[in-house]
Amino acid sequence: MVSLLRCFALTALISFSFNAQAALQFAKKKISVGNKTFVVEIAESTPQHERGLMFINKLAEDEGMLFIFKNEETRFFWMKNTMIDLSIGFFDKDKTLVDVQEMKSGQNVSDADLPSYASARPAKYALEMNKGWFDKNKIKIGSKLKIH
Repeated sequence: MVSLLRCFALTALISFSFNAQAALQFAKKKISVGNKTFVVEIAESTPQHERGLMFINKLAEDEGMLFIFKNEETRFFWMKNTMIDLSIGFFDKDKTLVDVQEMKSGQNVSDADLPSYASARPAKYALEMNKGWFDKNKIKIGSKLKIH
């Protein structure tokens, strides 16, 4: 009987966790960076920041996620459960691009071996896009972010 109750409790916990992750919704907003205008998903809450682009197998050419934080500080990102390589652009409180980095997929990498990608300067916003997106679109340090 105890074993059956443990099994039921574990099943309920797994189901709750899965449903909580599946229920996490991201609003979409139009943004501009440099001369490029497109729509991205927005991550503003802590659960959204933690989930990010985990478990995504593909992004369209101009698809991505904008992380918006309450304050400006050095930001650290990792690629746990992220299936694709990404580029990340960090923007300061004035929405000026201060750093761009290329991040490797965390697929098949243990948590202990995942690198951490720290912004070179304090940032309030971070934009994750397909690998090479910033170079391909000639988005340089100093470019401005506009949220429409």
